[in-house]
Amino acid sequence: FQHYYITNNLRMAKQFFNYLVIGAGSGGIASARRAALLKPSLKIAVIEKARPGGTCVNVGCVPKKVMFMTATVNEALHDAKDYGFDIVKKNEFDWAMLKEKRDAYVKRLNGIYTSNLGKDNITYIQGAAKFTGPLTVSVEGVEYEGEHVLIAVGGRPTIPNIPGAELCDTSDEFFEWDTFPNKVLVIGAGYIAVEIAGILHNLGVDTTLVARRGAILRSFDHDIGKNLMSEMSDAGQKVQYHTNPDAIEKAEDGTFTFKGTVSEPGQEPKQITLEGLEKVMFAIGRHANTETLGLDKTGVNTDSRGQILVDEFQQTSAEGVYAVGDVCGKALLTPVAIAAGRHLSHRIFNSEPDRKLSYENIPTVVFSHPPIGTVGLTQAEAEEKYGAANIKIYQSKFTNMYFAMTTRKPKTYMKLICEGREEKIVGLHVMGLGADEMMQGFSIAVVAGATKKQFDSTVAIHPTSAEEFVTMNWGLSTKS
Repeated sequence: FQHYYITNNLRMAKQFFNYLVIGAGSGGIASARRAALLKPSLKIAVIEKARPGGTCVNVGCVPKKVMFMTATVNEALHDAKDYGFDIVKKNEFDWAMLKEKRDAYVKRLNGIYTSNLGKDNITYIQGAAKFTGPLTVSVEGVEYEGEHVLIAVGGRPTIPNIPGAELCDTSDEFFEWDTFPNKVLVIGAGYIAVEIAGILHNLGVDTTLVARRGAILRSFDHDIGKNLMSEMSDAGQKVQYHTNPDAIEKAEDGTFTFKGTVSEPGQEPKQITLEGLEKVMFAIGRHANTETLGLDKTGVNTDSRGQILVDEFQQTSAEGVYAVGDVCGKALLTPVAIAAGRHLSHRIFNSEPDRKLSYENIPTVVFSHPPIGTVGLTQAEAEEKYGAANIKIYQSKFTNMYFAMTTRKPKTYMKLICEGREEKIVGLHVMGLGADEMMQGFSIAVVAGATKKQFDSTVAIHPTSAEEFVTMNWGLSTKS
């Protein structure tokens, strides 16, 4: 297949495409390639100003998972002696070697993305797109027009407006660190902050996590967050709760000083200072990359944070213009963007007018230490939706068999949230070793509407942690 690759050196008259996709991240590429598969005669182009693959491939899921596995290997090395292995563990970690290999892996994925576009006869345009009209954009002085236009430009980390914030890093810069730091401060309480703090701590870095409130992962089920907080404390992970950042200062020796205000309930606020920090990172949220798109030329509406407003079919307020992924500010997950993009292409190009992604029961994993898996409603959400009297909770906490031999004893916590007399499972949550790998299968059951009785009737696989979900209070579910 011929692969058209247009650079900023090329100047030509306005070009027309049936499908013009802005953003070569997971959602944009998935939608473009599905459209090409459904109707090979379409003229399709994908525009990207940075590297193909978007956040996930370059500064998100992929390199983050490499780092999570790196920290997990270090944990296993510590456990080895408890399994009888006499390993002389040098107190050395070759950060530079790992970074080189990780970056090479990401670069190879970049190449695969562009190669796949070429195989599908999709034009790849390198450069920043800006709307010049409702369905037209300019890229490096070249005009392009689309019959249908998809905005899939993703988002980027948010930086707070405090003195010295410009001195700090975000999760993007984390993957650019050339040297292994000794002391790091991570500011944030969401999953990105928790993941990176956990990675660094488990690699032996003196790491402190700063949270504004008295809990982490507050959008997750309360018991999941509470149990992770306990595990982090037991593992020696330092967390500074109820703390707002006031300023970051840089000393003459190149280290940083954090100044914040601790406001614990019922106590007078007090100032806190943390010195000698080699890195300070903000992971306090993300916002949409829409400022430079020229959306004022399109009639596309956004909210106060610049996120594009779409309906259930990913349709914006402008006819012929759609949006998927993080730019919409809802369920910021790579598989969500991919699924939404593919459903959209089926609707537009395959005469499936009702095709859309359901944003209910979206499974997700937090690569914390230990990892978390979740699908469906939290207990608070279920009680609000169905009423507390109609909800029944099953939960279990135990030590994974792996840790029967080890000095450290992290716990596994599992929770089923059931609704109504039939005890339909509307929420399933797990924290512990292997949670990341077991969640996909259980999420299928939840999406399919499984009940506690059906879980009870499933024969367990022994010995595993996952079996606890089908043996939890076995036989005690409500009779139909």
